[in-house]
Amino acid sequence: MSDRIPVVAPLAGTIVSVVADGVNVQAGQELVVVESMKMHHGVAAPVGGVMWSAGPVVGDVVAEGDTLAHLDPDPDATDHAPAPAEDPQAVRADLLETRRRHEIGLDASRPDAVARRRASGQRTARENVADVCDPGTFVEYGALTIAAQRQRRSLDELIERTPADGLVAGVATVNADLFGTDAAGCVVMAYDYTVLAGTQGRHNHRKTDRMLDLAARNRLPVVFFTEGGGGRPGDTDTSSVSGLGVPTFHTLGRLSGLVPLVGIASGRVFAGNAALLGCCDVIIATAGASIGMGGPAMIAGGGLGDVAPDDVGPVEVQVANGVVDVYVGDEREAAAVARRYLSYVQGRVPTWDCADQASLRTLVPADRKRAYAVRTVIEALADTGSVLELRSGWGPGMVTALIRIEGRPIGLLANNPAHLGGAIDADAADKAARFLQLCDAYALPVLSLCDTPGFMVGPEAEKTATVRHFSRMFVTGANLSVPVVTVILRKAYGLGAQAMAAGTFGAPAATVAWPTGELGPMGLEGAVRLGFRRELDAAGDGRAALEEQLIAGAYERGKALNVASVFEIDDVIDPAHTRAVILAALRGHPTGAPGGKRRPFIDAW
Repeated sequence: MSDRIPVVAPLAGTIVSVVADGVNVQAGQELVVVESMKMHHGVAAPVGGVMWSAGPVVGDVVAEGDTLAHLDPDPDATDHAPAPAEDPQAVRADLLETRRRHEIGLDASRPDAVARRRASGQRTARENVADVCDPGTFVEYGALTIAAQRQRRSLDELIERTPADGLVAGVATVNADLFGTDAAGCVVMAYDYTVLAGTQGRHNHRKTDRMLDLAARNRLPVVFFTEGGGGRPGDTDTSSVSGLGVPTFHTLGRLSGLVPLVGIASGRVFAGNAALLGCCDVIIATAGASIGMGGPAMIAGGGLGDVAPDDVGPVEVQVANGVVDVYVGDEREAAAVARRYLSYVQGRVPTWDCADQASLRTLVPADRKRAYAVRTVIEALADTGSVLELRSGWGPGMVTALIRIEGRPIGLLANNPAHLGGAIDADAADKAARFLQLCDAYALPVLSLCDTPGFMVGPEAEKTATVRHFSRMFVTGANLSVPVVTVILRKAYGLGAQAMAAGTFGAPAATVAWPTGELGPMGLEGAVRLGFRRELDAAGDGRAALEEQLIAGAYERGKALNVASVFEIDDVIDPAHTRAVILAALRGHPTGAPGGKRRPFIDAW
């Protein structure tokens, strides 16, 4: 009949069902089902009427546009009642199972594990992650992962006992309230010590690599709670023998200098976990932490005797030897410091306050031989509450810190005249050189507060390989891509002073001195005794008076005002104006690191 309406195939596929001929159908009623690429596609009646097959039957293959059936229209036919919509609040079985699996790994479902953490005075991995992240922003990766031990444990046991395979990992924002969500992304990870002692298993490593790859691709900082016992020997679901093809250590190493890496040590951090910690730019450690490249089992296996876990590398040792950058009381404080550290790399803050800058005029004593507390100068000069000192327990002759001036993040070096009179020893040089690398990697300009009689000398100093260690300051300073501002607080003598100015007083964006400044190629006393030895030897009983006279003359020649008169420094300034001078010298230098690496890596030491 000419008024029949054709029903055609919307795509190529196989017929899996057809309504019988002669059946009255309603508009919208399904007439034919076509299977294509394993998916079923219903073909509905365009109008109500009587169904007549056009030939294809179940099992036939049809092409797109083929006629499947005809309809004799029925003007009195009603529309087919649509299937009732599913209640979006109803929980289907598949969603219920998914929720249950996720809940198994949460702290609320693991009271025994939480109790063990409380007994050790520590927090859970999930609590630590939450403390770092902005509230409600953490999105977990690999929450349903379990340990690769199906050959030795039941699936139910693995689900219950090895949630997330011992690694809570995901992405979040940190400090978005200050810098906006685009600048606040972060990868946050935490080994879970309640799961197989925080060891690194097969899937656990794969999760870590996945997160580190995301950090590299999206230029995201990494905050990593590293507590755990190292490699896990009990995983069975693998054909690997040596396990030495694991890429995690290579992957994290390649992130050095590309994105900020913050490692947090609480409890016991041994072997592979410690190696990852050591790759980080900054290491934050809590009271009671023990950090070592081998745990008790490895030490005993090496025939080195039995050692208690807490005696392997107690935090007090690791603070004093320079491993730890910031020592805190507990994990909550560690998370707060991690957030704070990231803020310096994230950029300028809009609000700030500072001390009365007139106070700087009196902090360096008029008596040129009187020691003073350089940290007091730093606190007064920087924005209030903005000083975050790194490696304060090691290399006491050098202070390294992140500060802000008018909200702008800056890296700070300062000689400490309370230790060796401010002389730079091997540890101080290493501390400074590595800190300069850190600042350079993340586009932080450097403020150098100089008060040094020079590098430490003498037979004992030379036993510490000073020649090599001192020179690290020169090769690093000479290759900085960020500006340096050098402010001479008092002494600026010899090679040590040049090292505090990136190698030469002409290298910084500004080299200025306070009125207390005194400069020279070497310490005044030594210069007089060496340069005027003949005159002093001939003075007899008048030697002391002549020496004092010559030193006074040398001091007058080396006064900052006299040095500025021959333009060997840029200016002698009122200490109260120091902040303004620094900011003027840095004007035009962008805040925040651009994409890509500014240097190949940051030295782990």
